[in-house]
Amino acid sequence: MEIASSVISMALVVAGLIGQGFEMKKIRSSSRTDEQILSPKNVFLDKRNFKWYALIGAGLILSFARF
Repeated sequence: MEIASSVISMALVVAGLIGQGFEMKKIRSSSRTDEQILSPKNVFLDKRNFKWYALIGAGLILSFARF
């Protein structure tokens, strides 16, 4: 059971990080088309990123819950 939860938690964290990277790329490209430069602070706090933060958080909680 420990191996399965480790693999699942790693998969959640990796999927969240990869998904967030693609989402941030979309956010940055959409801000360039609007002729508006977003600061890095605004990119990280964009509402489209929160689903990826939740996925990363779930993976971390699952990882720490095993101990």
